Amino acid sequence: MIVAGFGFRSGATIESLRAALALAQSGLPDVTHLATAGDKAPALRPLAEALRLPLLAVEAERLCAIPTATRSSASRKARRTGSVAEAAALAAAGARARLLCSRQISPDRMAVCAIAQGLSA
Repeated sequence: MIVAGFGFRSGATIESLRAALALAQSGLPDVTHLATAGDKAPALRPLAEALRLPLLAVEAERLCAIPTATRSSASRKARRTGSVAEAAALAAAGARARLLCSRQISPDRMAVCAIAQGLSA
């Protein structure tokens, strides 16, 4: 299972999300799932549908329990985690997941994406 986790601002477009994904996925195996915070999942659904990938919504309690490689002060303040994208990817990928790519920021700075690999199917 290879999960692209996303964090994004409310005004992020599908182009912002695609750009962040392209930066994060560069040179890595194909993503099998997308993930984000539960309340953000509806805004990520159009990308999941366009890519024909399952979308996993991660509960807030799980996000803030996952240690992340990067530490955004904005993310910490809003979500109590260093990186929503990294935490969502790791949480959704399951036990013993590992980060393949730390958060990558879209050129317009509206979205971030991180990629994690887990053992579950």
